[in-house]
Amino acid sequence: MSFVTELADELANDTLKAMDDTGEDRLYVEVAKVLAASSTTLEEAFVTAIRVRLAERRARVYLNDFIKTGKAGDLPG
Repeated sequence: MSFVTELADELANDTLKAMDDTGEDRLYVEVAKVLAASSTTLEEAFVTAIRVRLAERRARVYLNDFIKTGKAGDLPG
């Protein structure tokens, strides 16, 4: 992992934890704006890290629901 990717990954983890703790589900957008003002490279890596983690969360919810019910349901929003 590059230095930028490592920083973005750590910041993404911390941001998601803050989002979970506060219920502020768009906090990552504000953090990305702060990053974009000074480093678009770090901002892009951060947004990618956030999107990947949020997608994995949605997919995991869907998979767990499928395992529990044995049938496919609505896709999580």
